[in-house]
Amino acid sequence: MDLKSLFIIAVTAIFINNFVLSRFLGICPYMGVSKQLDSAIGMGCAVIFVLTLAAFVTWLIHAYLLQPSTSNLFYRVFALKTPPDLTFLRTIAFILVIAALVQFVEMVIQKMSPGLYRSLGIYLPLITTNCIILGVAVLNIEQKLNLLSSIVHAFSAGIGFTLALVLMAGIREKLEAANVPRALRGTPIAFITAALMSIAFLGFSGLTIR
Repeated sequence: MDLKSLFIIAVTAIFINNFVLSRFLGICPYMGVSKQLDSAIGMGCAVIFVLTLAAFVTWLIHAYLLQPSTSNLFYRVFALKTPPDLTFLRTIAFILVIAALVQFVEMVIQKMSPGLYRSLGIYLPLITTNCIILGVAVLNIEQKLNLLSSIVHAFSAGIGFTLALVLMAGIREKLEAANVPRALRGTPIAFITAALMSIAFLGFSGLTIR
């Protein structure tokens, strides 16, 4: 796959089909961790790491363990007559991989940056149930992307998530000092802001790359 195709995948995942503002996945951490810019950046970096590594591992698992092909390891190791079709285990296998990666990231952040670990709170282990992680892994398979394209797609999706999270955090920090009507303070104005950001990103839907 040439660089132009990879660039198209990246731009599409970041702007056109942003997983938060266009596909509406990962709303829980998007709304919960976007109160402060520092925690938003930390969460974004953690999601990028988990997304990229999960895409790499899940693609290999599907290609060499679950998919019924001559490259299936069970077919080769046990000398089976026909390659086994284990794709029905895809969701379970992918979730196990994601949970293991998130546990690793949680331990690293807790050791390296206790302050960030406390600020992320419950939303850090919730990366396991973040729909973006599993959604990207599944989309990579359904769109029949190769390994490199899958990694680029996952990394770009993480960049798009981080972009949306950081923009939201910056706006919410500004809103703390703004004269917001009492009835809209807190969560209501946050949801209104998220809706306006989603509408703004619709402007990228007509973007064409030549």
